[in-house]
Amino acid sequence: MNKCFASGELTVLPEWVDYNGHMNVGYYVVAFDKATDVLLDHLALGSLYRHEHDASVFVLEAHVTYDREVGPGDGLRFTTQILDHDAKRMHVLHRMYHAAEGYLAATNELMMMHVDLLTRRPAPFPEDALDRIAAVRREHDALPRPEAAGRVIGIRRS
Repeated sequence: MNKCFASGELTVLPEWVDYNGHMNVGYYVVAFDKATDVLLDHLALGSLYRHEHDASVFVLEAHVTYDREVGPGDGLRFTTQILDHDAKRMHVLHRMYHAAEGYLAATNELMMMHVDLLTRRPAPFPEDALDRIAAVRREHDALPRPEAAGRVIGIRRS
């Protein structure tokens, strides 16, 4: 059975909680960034890759939805779905779930770009990395497209 990639778990730290008693919006991005690190490590494009190849993956655009509150000490688990990719870019969607209760807490849609760090310019992924990305994407192509993917922000007028 095809499923999203399990991209980590963590706990909401007390310093991540704001005066409203829930995780502050900025820390959702921090938490999702950790899920991105798990994905990149799985694809052999993480920190070790960066230091060995003078190349890395940068985020070009990010969209976050805040679906349900999480609070101090709550366990979180993350899944990631690769929605698309080409020679230089990868489009992914992370989901954050409350670990104990299972509800969807937030989503994070990312467009990422492979970058040559010597020139600071976009560069194609190495062939072996493209093969790994494509293998995961083939599994994810059978999954339904997430509702949170491709959303547009704006006030809807009737």
